[in-house]
Amino acid sequence: MDFDAVADELYALRPEEFTAARSSAVAAARTAGDRELAERIGALRKPSLAAWAGNLLVRSRPGDVEPLLRLGEGLRQAHQSLDRTQLRELSRQQHALIRALSAQARQLAAEAGHPIGEGVQREVENTLHAVLADPEAAEAWASGRLAKPLSAAVGFPAAAAGAVGERAVPDRATTQRRPSAAPAPSRPDRKAGEQQRRRLAQARREAEAADRELRALKDEAAAAGQAAQEAQQQVDRLQRRVGELTAELARTREEHQQARFAERSARERARTADRRVREADRRAATATAQLERLSSSADR
Repeated sequence: MDFDAVADELYALRPEEFTAARSSAVAAARTAGDRELAERIGALRKPSLAAWAGNLLVRSRPGDVEPLLRLGEGLRQAHQSLDRTQLRELSRQQHALIRALSAQARQLAAEAGHPIGEGVQREVENTLHAVLADPEAAEAWASGRLAKPLSAAVGFPAAAAGAVGERAVPDRATTQRRPSAAPAPSRPDRKAGEQQRRRLAQARREAEAADRELRALKDEAAAAGQAAQEAQQQVDRLQRRVGELTAELARTREEHQQARFAERSARERARTADRRVREADRRAATATAQLERLSSSADR
């Protein structure tokens, strides 16, 4: 039993089939004596609806995977080089491709029996944005084994670092054109600048904390939405089963009434037949007695 093959098989299933199939695979690995493999399989998480739709897109449209990956590489390179013309063109392609892939994912999910709403579709789009911005996210998405949707980072971190690096080294011609160096800041200016940097650093920490909290809340909301959807599906299945059992109970009651009617009719026919037998027996006895009397009279 191979872990990658098992993982590929599990994440190709519908969400409601995942848990039972994973348990079966864990049991098979334990039976084979491979405890480590059983633990690895058991650690695989059931995909959310958005993650499943993303996996379905990768598996059903393999020809669309490579174009998105290439576009992500181009966008990251364009951000690093600050090529505005290329950025505009690639950004246009980005929006068009993400819209198209998101629509395909929604259609595939509906065809597979799990229509997705606007909220889940936005999570699919966020995953596609993350694929463009982060090579690791792109690799995870292309594997078709996502357990939860990916969150797109704000901007391209690598591009921001590249831009800072370029601005940190001034062009020699520009330096030569400068008439003189700027005067050194005074102590009050340095103090104000230091305070500004501290406030900026604090604001960045607060923004990062808020962003982490937002991502956590989004994940929690997505998990709650997934649980609610699964619960609704369970309610729907049980409601259908109740309807089936109600109909079966009605049929059984009708059959029971018909059987009781048939039983009463049969009992009535049996009583009638028994009465006729007794009457025939009496008539036979009377006829026999009369025959014996006549026989006796003839002998005399």
